[in-house]
Amino acid sequence: MSIDTEIRHVTKPGANLFLELGFAPDEAKRLHAASQKQINDTRLLKEQLMTELTQWIEQHHLKQAEAAQVLMVSRPRVSDVVNRKTSKFTIDMLVELLSRIGKPVRLSVG
Repeated sequence: MSIDTEIRHVTKPGANLFLELGFAPDEAKRLHAASQKQINDTRLLKEQLMTELTQWIEQHHLKQAEAAQVLMVSRPRVSDVVNRKTSKFTIDMLVELLSRIGKPVRLSVG
């Protein structure tokens, strides 16, 4: 049995995927804008959670290796938090890390 791995089309970065999928131009524009807003909102939330973790590390004068032990993650994972590499974390994971240091997260919808 053979698996087809041929690449037939690659969407360019920044292109409107919805337009390429065949949605009407107005609908594709609306869907693209909505998806970009959701992506941005998620990134901002992750950055806020990462800021809380980074401030905790700084307040306790911890080296990344020490913070990693307390957080029960690897030192490179702590580096990813400190350097705001949002794509490497889910919101759930960041909430879990904050919970591990006694900082419960409360959600407020505005």
